[in-house]
Amino acid sequence: MSQYIESSELEQEYQMATLAIRTGHERTHEGEHSEPIFLTSSFVCKSAADAEAKFSGKIAGNTYSRYTNPTVRTFEQRLAKLEGAQRAIATSSGMAAVHAVCLAYLKAGDHVICSRAVFGSIISLFEKYIIKFGVDVTFVELENLDAWQQAIRPNTRLLFIETPSNPLAQVGDMQAIADIAHAHGALFAVDNCFCTPMLQQPIKFGADLVIHSATKYIDGQGRVLGGAVVGSQQLMEEINGVIRTLGNSMSPFNAWVFLKGLETLNLRMKAHCENAQTLAEWLQQHPNVEKVYYAGLPDHVGHALAKKQQKGFGGVVSFVVKGEREAAWKVIDSTKFLSITSNLGDVKSTITHPATTSHGRMSAEAKATAGISEGLIRVSVGLEDIHDIIADLKRGLDLI
Repeated sequence: MSQYIESSELEQEYQMATLAIRTGHERTHEGEHSEPIFLTSSFVCKSAADAEAKFSGKIAGNTYSRYTNPTVRTFEQRLAKLEGAQRAIATSSGMAAVHAVCLAYLKAGDHVICSRAVFGSIISLFEKYIIKFGVDVTFVELENLDAWQQAIRPNTRLLFIETPSNPLAQVGDMQAIADIAHAHGALFAVDNCFCTPMLQQPIKFGADLVIHSATKYIDGQGRVLGGAVVGSQQLMEEINGVIRTLGNSMSPFNAWVFLKGLETLNLRMKAHCENAQTLAEWLQQHPNVEKVYYAGLPDHVGHALAKKQQKGFGGVVSFVVKGEREAAWKVIDSTKFLSITSNLGDVKSTITHPATTSHGRMSAEAKATAGISEGLIRVSVGLEDIHDIIADLKRGLDLI
């Protein structure tokens, strides 16, 4: 018994909010309304011949949950459709997804160009670990297209960006960077964590690979870890091989949680954007705030590009306070209900000091280059009443 959206012709009849709720659920003979969780390590075959055919790939079928699992597959199908891609491969975390991309497409002697404006752990992955295997990495400014072009080498294999960036909301011109990559035979990967496919579909702007930390907005309630890589069927075959071999795959339970998160993603992203816009505009008027980083503000350098690429400006607002670290910590410590944590994308607002948390492992020089100052505070604006969020921040801002 099956009632799910599968064919591309059928899906053209539906909007994103519907796809996020209905895509990929193939009902079992039980006729369940909600997607089931297949909590099993392995699957029983009908015969030795059936087992051989499934393990060899001659026929489709489940064998072992590190390889295939119906709940994980439903999540992968749904996310791929939302991104406008052919296939998604789910991973145990967002960083596992980035790592899988590196292992799948890079080898000794290759070269990577990465934006400086990415999550701190991605910089650490490239700087401290990937280079150990003979891969050279060049970091460039996200918004400087000339720098991307000049950094290209004959052995460049991957260009990697995050847009909007963490935590300064820099916006990268995806089509322009994709054109640079493809003109030189390189792949272009985009971390779409901040926007999710509800606000932005990088494949429409030339991305070959789209990467997610599903831990963030896709879950939306800070419950579980997970990630994904999305792209063409051909590119995902190699990613699948990495995940199947190394075992950093997504658990069935986590996949089920993410499916529930996708069901409300459209509504949540709209609400996050609305609250974040209001907060950013209020922060601009506060006398103890030196600068606000949010692409929804008309004076943001990436505002026009963000309007072109995105359906909304996202839920993360960063700002610099007067007084460096001491003042920033005072603002953070004065909050009463904002959660002091480096995670983001939850319905609960979070607040963090990037220079000593998410980007704390970076050198002082690297922080300065990336614009991670001691007075910088990042707020992942949740879905509490915006007046309460503002009041919680005003308490500390008024004290410095």
